[in-house]
Amino acid sequence: MKLTDKTLLGRFDELSTRPTRVRTLDARAKVIVILAFVVTVASFGPHDLSRPLPLLFFLTVMFSLGEVPFRPVAMRVLLASPFAILIGLANPFLDQTPLLELGPIALTGGWVSFFSIVLRFALSLTAVLLLVATTGFDEVCLALGRLGVPRVFVTQLLLLHRYGFVLGEEASRMIRAHALRSPDRERPTLTTASRLLGQLLLRALDRAERIHAAMICRGFTGMLPVRHRSNLGWGDFAFALSSCAFFTLVRAVDLTALAGALVIRVF
Repeated sequence: MKLTDKTLLGRFDELSTRPTRVRTLDARAKVIVILAFVVTVASFGPHDLSRPLPLLFFLTVMFSLGEVPFRPVAMRVLLASPFAILIGLANPFLDQTPLLELGPIALTGGWVSFFSIVLRFALSLTAVLLLVATTGFDEVCLALGRLGVPRVFVTQLLLLHRYGFVLGEEASRMIRAHALRSPDRERPTLTTASRLLGQLLLRALDRAERIHAAMICRGFTGMLPVRHRSNLGWGDFAFALSSCAFFTLVRAVDLTALAGALVIRVF
């Protein structure tokens, strides 16, 4: 598979250029809201499987107002999900105390915590991807800098984003060259793959030195320029306050249990 802008974050940068309702908000307000969202998700206990579910309402609103297609976000969440699965994979074996009964099926505490980890990971990553898709990576980094994040860290993020595509193209060329030289082998062997990774590291270091020298010659002062700047307005404050109030409500009150009790009472 060719690693291009279309398969990484380039697609989200294209989405962020559209004049949507979320796009007009200040990047700092969106960064603060997504940070509050992630902190809220992470604050739930390992056995809180249903309580974070009302946060899906916020993500749905962001998808709708930001006009972000669901498929590219879902694909990237699925690609990254093995990391969350590996983190919680041992839980079902470590905690086998019955905790929930779903008809004939009894879920142990280990399985509940495993599904909770995967759910919270999916919610957090989806929120971050929506932030990039409705703001743009460059403006997210600019907002981080204006919020007090160290300039060195912001510059590293910008360089990682801009030249990660270059590294991907280099890896794609190396894999294509190997396929042309070894048509009888569909994939490189473990030994060959280790050599290719070593060559990729050497090429990356060499290119990094040349890029740094070129940037110094062009007057690089430690901060990359970003195109757009905006000022906080009343709409930004309203968005941030209402979102954080909703997150606080979800964290303080079990809305899922209240909704379930209401449904039982009605029917």
